[in-house]
Amino acid sequence: MALKITVIGTGYLGATHAAAMAEMGFEVLGLDVVPEKIELLASGRVPMYEPGLEELLARHVAGIEGSSGRLRFTTSWEEVGAFGDVHFVCVNTPQKHGEYGCDMSYVDAAFAALAPVAREGSLVVGKSTVPVGSAERLAGVLPEGVALAWNPEFLREGFAVQDTLHPDRIVVGVPGDDGGRAEKTLREVYAGPVGEGSPFVVTDFPTAELVKTAANSFLATKISFINAMAEVCEAAGGDVAKLAEAIGHDDRIGGKFLRAGIGFGGGCLPKDIRAFMARAGELGADQALTFLREIDSINMRRRGQMVEMARETLGGNSFLGRRVAVLGATFKPDSDDVRDSPALNVAGQIHLQGGQVTVYDPKGMENARRVFPTLGYADSALEAVRGADVVLHLTEWREFRELDPAELAAVVSSPVVLDGRNALDGERWRAAGWTYRAMGRPRA
Repeated sequence: MALKITVIGTGYLGATHAAAMAEMGFEVLGLDVVPEKIELLASGRVPMYEPGLEELLARHVAGIEGSSGRLRFTTSWEEVGAFGDVHFVCVNTPQKHGEYGCDMSYVDAAFAALAPVAREGSLVVGKSTVPVGSAERLAGVLPEGVALAWNPEFLREGFAVQDTLHPDRIVVGVPGDDGGRAEKTLREVYAGPVGEGSPFVVTDFPTAELVKTAANSFLATKISFINAMAEVCEAAGGDVAKLAEAIGHDDRIGGKFLRAGIGFGGGCLPKDIRAFMARAGELGADQALTFLREIDSINMRRRGQMVEMARETLGGNSFLGRRVAVLGATFKPDSDDVRDSPALNVAGQIHLQGGQVTVYDPKGMENARRVFPTLGYADSALEAVRGADVVLHLTEWREFRELDPAELAAVVSSPVVLDGRNALDGERWRAAGWTYRAMGRPRA
């Protein structure tokens, strides 16, 4: 008899996981405590922009013409408990207000509500990113006969559907006394990806919990390293793009994530490395992760450096009365996520210092308006740069790389572009009459 899957929490992670499980052939029931979210998902729509997700959802949501009908949504814990053989917990773990640590209240609430209704013999699988040691504690919340495994997520915004259906690895943490039941069940769940060649890594609870935070910390370190090199290049007259190209040919280093710019943001990397530091301190291993404080510091410093670059370009004085166009609001392309967005942070800083800032982003406008309603917003890149004294390129959308710099030059007040992502073709922009500057690169 085929396993029946439930997904607890239908945000970015949960909605993607539920749709992917249905695509793999399982009957799936998604739960959320927000009725409006359930209503939206039940209509085949998603509350966020993620390429391919809405189409995947519509293929499987019950009640939509032509769908498989394998995916339904509910607000009832009793229905979830009666339905599910495997319960995936996909709720959010944000940073605590005013602290570095992880807010576990959503995870704790989910386990507390699920424990009384979960059937004996069922399996609960944590996917949320949690501090190491959480799984062992949460196992004690579940009744006897209900097993726990930890299966961290590795989704990249913009590639979440691909990453769920065809993961580059599947990590499963199981307790030592499990007897292989949890592992066997999850091998059945992930039989499709494993059959395609996805590695299936079985660990203990602590190791599984550490994998996501370790991976994000390594990635953050690589990004901040090249941004630190950009600062040195600016001081020494070097070219960080050529430096990155040269060291990237070393297969021990690799070329990915070596594009210097205004740094990382989003809902995962910043809060995950901070929570990792906080947890290491609780465990008495804080010295092992002190380097992450500098990684975080370098990353945050890049935003201020872009503001100062813009100020210098405008004469080195006040932003008052100066028109600044910002291309990009999301923290990365192919997403509408503006959480801890470097682009929006830079735009906000300049606005608060008196600049007349106009922002355009292909997908993040609505979310940006909620965070910074006092910024100006335009319906296109052309309208955003109209009359601008300087243009800041801060999110590397393909649309921005394909802009016609000559067309934009005709409407700006001053054809100066600052490339905060080192992603534009500088020679092409200069040929169209622009002064082009990028972080960590020579001016000419």
